[in-house]
Amino acid sequence: MALHEWTQAEGLTGGVRGPADAAAALAEIESRVVRCRRCPRLVEWRERVAREKRAAYVGEEYWGRPLPGFGDPQARVYVLGLAPAAHGGNRTGRIFTGDRSGDFLFAALHRAGFASQPTSERRGDGLELRDAFIAAAVRCAPPANRPLTSERENCLPYAAEELAVLPSARVVLCLGGFAWDAAARLVEFRPRPRFGHGAEARAPDGRALLGCFHPSQQNTFTGRLTPTMMDDVLRRARELAAG
Repeated sequence: MALHEWTQAEGLTGGVRGPADAAAALAEIESRVVRCRRCPRLVEWRERVAREKRAAYVGEEYWGRPLPGFGDPQARVYVLGLAPAAHGGNRTGRIFTGDRSGDFLFAALHRAGFASQPTSERRGDGLELRDAFIAAAVRCAPPANRPLTSERENCLPYAAEELAVLPSARVVLCLGGFAWDAAARLVEFRPRPRFGHGAEARAPDGRALLGCFHPSQQNTFTGRLTPTMMDDVLRRARELAAG
């Protein structure tokens, strides 16, 4: 189903008029996301991880549910990742929070002025995003960090709904090729543009797609993605959002 079909099916076109409406609509989407059980494989895995826990976090209560998007209802930049980490977002209840990928990302968002603080530890830690909203193409932690295509298709309507009620979102910043492909489906590219770090494409609806290597530990530890590279992409996202 295409973006306009998803949003029309949910009655989300044309009803958002300002920050209060957007915040209320996002809260309603969040309430449905956290109850979602569409994907049996993901439900089983996220809940098993939350029960068994990692030894370092054995005293913590895991979130163990799907993760809603998080950020500014007036965001011009929509950041799309792959999926929560089993002992990161699946533990803390916030996307890109509680793992090395998130440490790298939020430090960069803070340097770029998109985040009020350089760290993200858990829901309710005081972090606020400014002009940015973060979500994932798949909302549950997948085994081996590898969601199935069917699981992506089940989850994409949530991102479509978020974009429909974020009235100012003009840039979709895609962290990795999986997110890039998901975003290309959301904004109905034909044919889909090629992913690359710093890749740009203009969607039929006028939004800009911007590619960035995923801030995975493998990419950041090997230097495939450096802080400078991340800073440059975020600077470009702000430029595109202002244009």
